[in-house]
Amino acid sequence: MLSSAEQEFSLTRRRRKVTQQGARITYEVWLGQQMRIGIDLGGTKIEGIAIDEGGVERARLRIPTPKGDYEAVVKAVTSLVLDIEKNRGGRGTVGVGIPGAISPATGLVKNANTVELIGHPLDKDLSRALGREVRVANDANCFALSEATDGAGAGGQVVFGVIIGTGVGGGVVVNGRVLTGSHAIAGEWGHNPLAWPRDDERPGHPCFCGRPGCNESFLAGPSLSRDHRLATGQDLEAREIAERAEGGDAKAIATMVRYEDRMARALAVIINVLDPDFVVLGGGVSNIARLYRELPLVLPKYVFSDTADTPIVKAKYGDSSGVRGAAWLWPPKR
Repeated sequence: MLSSAEQEFSLTRRRRKVTQQGARITYEVWLGQQMRIGIDLGGTKIEGIAIDEGGVERARLRIPTPKGDYEAVVKAVTSLVLDIEKNRGGRGTVGVGIPGAISPATGLVKNANTVELIGHPLDKDLSRALGREVRVANDANCFALSEATDGAGAGGQVVFGVIIGTGVGGGVVVNGRVLTGSHAIAGEWGHNPLAWPRDDERPGHPCFCGRPGCNESFLAGPSLSRDHRLATGQDLEAREIAERAEGGDAKAIATMVRYEDRMARALAVIINVLDPDFVVLGGGVSNIARLYRELPLVLPKYVFSDTADTPIVKAKYGDSSGVRGAAWLWPPKR
């Protein structure tokens, strides 16, 4: 039984700011609470956070991703977790989001654009290094889980999370759990062909996956820029096109109308199959405000229903959704 003084201390928050190896770390340490650690393992950076039982962030650290050396990546993730725990004053569960997936057939990483990971049993190697189970999931699945748990899709039974940036990805969450699928490709919406293609959209631009006409080749940020350039000769970023459209530029408006129609067709396929409670958009393109105004007007043309009012919402946690979702791979107590 704790004394009153000990109980008071167990609820005391300690703030620290530490500089280590060029990384700025901010810790908010709460004693006496369960800690979940999430890691977002990207091609250029590894970011780690700790959240408490209520989803409040208590620590964050970002370090560069080692290049070309799988063992160095494993050591970097391990050190990051231990550093957060040391400064947090406790031991936590660990989840890791990666730009790929663990193959159910082989137990090895596949489809990763961080190529150092491909062909390795990352979950087992991290579990061995940290002396506990480490859960590893696709980063788009982590994004969807974050937004379904306590983000823009909270309260939804079925949530489809979409990442639209330099590429296009997706994740499905059902009743608070990630739907991975028997091949670990559930939600790989970016590599389906664009639905109901127009004559001038066939066969479509080549995609890095080797097939033409994928959603990604029409909907990613660089694809929006390319479409505008081919139509107008203007070389603009997606953000600039949207800004010009909001300002009344006719050419930019035409580009956005084409883009929104394509997005609506692609999302209609998902809505027809999953009928989600929310579609949550993340990634750089999700910052284009007119999407949330225009997509609901276009979707009814393609959704197989007498009504089509699925909420299309912007991610609550933005770029932090992936790392938060990695932490939530250990779900909250119900």
